[in-house]
Amino acid sequence: MRKRNSAPLDIILDLNILILDKGGSMNIYVGNLSRDVTDGDIQKAFEAFGKVASVNIIKDKFSGESRGFGFVDMPSKDEAQAAITGMSGKEFMGRALNVNEARPRTDRSDHRGGGGGRGGGGRRSW
Repeated sequence: MRKRNSAPLDIILDLNILILDKGGSMNIYVGNLSRDVTDGDIQKAFEAFGKVASVNIIKDKFSGESRGFGFVDMPSKDEAQAAITGMSGKEFMGRALNVNEARPRTDRSDHRGGGGGRGGGGRRSW
């Protein structure tokens, strides 16, 4: 019985990674949005610069209202960069947009405040 060589599979997987990464996509932060703006409004505006993969306006989890910012994912870095340049500072629905490349989300578990506990010290009278 002949032993199978896994090298061809490794090469195929490496090629798939290269193909998927070609050109790369970019996630764009869009801030200072009007509370009335919709995903469709943003998509239409950014499609002037290229293909838009997705739009996500961040909403308050209790009221459902827009928090005034969102993210646009564009498959082409060149088109995304053109959108950032073209949309940054542009007035959109009465507000000047703040547009730049989104930064990766950081772990905020250390910064959540917290507490509970009772105030400290002092005398207690029982």
